[in-house]
Amino acid sequence: MPRRFTLCHTADWHLGHALHGRSREAEHAAFFTWLIELLERQRVDALVIAGDVFDSASPSGAAQAQLFELLAALRARCPAIDVVIVAGNHDSPSRLAAPDPVLRSLRVRIVGAVPWVGRGRDQRIDPEPLVVPLHADGEVAAWALAVPYLRACDLPALDPDAGEEDPAARIARGARRVYDEVAAHARTVRRDDQALIVTGHCHVAGAAVSDGSERPVIGGVAGALPRSVFPEDATYVALGHLHLAQEVRAQEVRAQEVRAQEVAGPDVRYSGSPIPLALGEESYPHEVRLVTFEGARIVAQAGHRVPRSVAILRVPKSGPAPIDEALAALRALEDDEVVRAARGAPENRWPWVEARVRLERAEPALRARVDEALAGLPVRLVKLTVEQARTGSSPGTEEGASLRELAELDVREVFLRRWALEQEGEPPADVLAAFDEVRAAVVGTESGP
Repeated sequence: MPRRFTLCHTADWHLGHALHGRSREAEHAAFFTWLIELLERQRVDALVIAGDVFDSASPSGAAQAQLFELLAALRARCPAIDVVIVAGNHDSPSRLAAPDPVLRSLRVRIVGAVPWVGRGRDQRIDPEPLVVPLHADGEVAAWALAVPYLRACDLPALDPDAGEEDPAARIARGARRVYDEVAAHARTVRRDDQALIVTGHCHVAGAAVSDGSERPVIGGVAGALPRSVFPEDATYVALGHLHLAQEVRAQEVRAQEVRAQEVAGPDVRYSGSPIPLALGEESYPHEVRLVTFEGARIVAQAGHRVPRSVAILRVPKSGPAPIDEALAALRALEDDEVVRAARGAPENRWPWVEARVRLERAEPALRARVDEALAGLPVRLVKLTVEQARTGSSPGTEEGASLRELAELDVREVFLRRWALEQEGEPPADVLAAFDEVRAAVVGTESGP
């Protein structure tokens, strides 16, 4: 009889994250408490964290302590669980994987980068560290292909003169080779009745990307990996990088729960992030995904919604409003159910508030008026968004356009706007690819995808 095995798929924790300069430590702590209870209650056999464990390549001591405290608590409550962690683009591969030799004794495996052996033409991928056994009732029930975020240095040497192939296509070809070589090794140890679970931290074509939050950059080049890079005999592909929980099937995206689904090819999914990492993600259905296998077949799966420990209130809900209307909406929070529930709660559980105001003219006392409207309420003002409309210009002109704060613009958007002002039109593909490569090189230490 096929062995039953349950996996928990999560990603994009971004420990150490700050929401406009404000710590999220309390929210992560609440998530961890809930997660451990879920894993224990559901008798989960393995936990896979598909990248971006930390928000920065140089995480603070507090952020690292949160991870290790979670792993210690998890080992005490769920002693038989296997844990697989792979690096994302925000993580430092070497820093994340540094404790791996010690944590292996606790059934925790961490993969920061693709290992290579040999030199020159003899250089090749060493797949063995990336193929991890996962257990149920003391027996191997599945295998994980623990592939991290693929940086340019993780990919096989590519022929730059390969026909008319564009850079993104060459990167996709290199990524496919990595997955093929690791899968080939897995086939030498895997039985037909054991599930094959593949990890990745990337943007896959067909997935929904939130506006301005994540960018399709792979190996330093703009673009998205085709779904076909993953092994056809994989049972489930556990992805990270995009913060919206969703399924990716061909060019179709579905974000709803699916149970007992049997289709050709692997089930490819993003678990999404467990907490909103930007104000614009407030409406996301943040979850972790539990997948149950019998042998090499998925028999049930569902997204388990993460309780929102700290609410995000964007006021007014409809967007920036004239100052009197916006202030009235802020004062009305006194009767808001979420705000009323926060009375008596610790300050680190008070809702985050974004005040959204549209001004026709300068308002020097705006911040003071907003603070006055919120005085005495158990909320924390995390951002004051001001939209200013200049008058006397034709619609569509730069002078008549709505102005957003520079901090709201993505770096790539700033580059494109500056290019349009100075050069006219859009930058050539090679220039844009070069910009994306530079941006990807530093994104691990800054807020970005």
